[in-house]
Amino acid sequence: MNILVTGCKGQLGTELQKIADPCHHWFFTDVDTLDICDETAVEAYFEAHEIEVCINCAAYTAVDKAEDEPDLAEKINVFAPQILAETCLKHHALLVHISTDYVFGGDAQTPYRVSDPINPQSVYGSTKAEGEKRIMTIGCNYFIVRTAWLYSSTGKNFVKTMLNLADTRDEINVVADQKGCPTWAHDLAVALVTLVNQNGNQPVQEVFHFTNEGQITWYDFTLAIIEIGGKHCKVNPITTDQYPTKAKRPAYSVLDLSKIKEYAGIEIPDWRESLVKCIEQLSPVGATGH
Repeated sequence: MNILVTGCKGQLGTELQKIADPCHHWFFTDVDTLDICDETAVEAYFEAHEIEVCINCAAYTAVDKAEDEPDLAEKINVFAPQILAETCLKHHALLVHISTDYVFGGDAQTPYRVSDPINPQSVYGSTKAEGEKRIMTIGCNYFIVRTAWLYSSTGKNFVKTMLNLADTRDEINVVADQKGCPTWAHDLAVALVTLVNQNGNQPVQEVFHFTNEGQITWYDFTLAIIEIGGKHCKVNPITTDQYPTKAKRPAYSVLDLSKIKEYAGIEIPDWRESLVKCIEQLSPVGATGH
């Protein structure tokens, strides 16, 4: 199959490049080679390369900044997916679109199921929710995959930030009343390729959730990062009120993974197991792995 990957320089796009199956023809693009907000450019690219699958890893993900840049967030998170969906419909291609836990309200007590009503609480969450809606309305073949707390050995992410802070500070304060689950970008990339390989060119319109297994707070996550990374830095638990942000964060955003496990027959690694592997990539020497 001819597979287009947008946003290839981001965390997920980078992982997809690492595991790209040579039995497919891969086209890795970013904004400098394909502007997915340009309808004419997208159509020309699909036509020239006979694209059969588009994995859209491009997104506006600066959660707080989106509150000040709603138009730009909307352009990238709403209108670009709409263009991709319309183009996929025209070319009978499959769109694999990445969404987020932020489409939910964050006030649940049990993991959010795919079918649960959405209730975004921020500009970022609202634009991602509207992007989903546009894809569904257009009616192309699609997999929409919601994920959360994405990290990897490349780019900017929470894991790398905490490791860097631990090298420069004696102690750090981390929110302990927001619960979710981290996602290693490598594991998500593997799951996406599995979905694509299993589906082929069959008609499909499905929404899935994918994170690593388990549920923890940001404080729990940081303790593990510090320990596995072999750092010596005190971590202090604080409340959300003690760390105000421009955009509201979900207090609870654990996603129910049962649908994708059943549909694709995949085993999803525990969050700690994947964190160990990621930190080993960042620092092969000295990682404890305990």
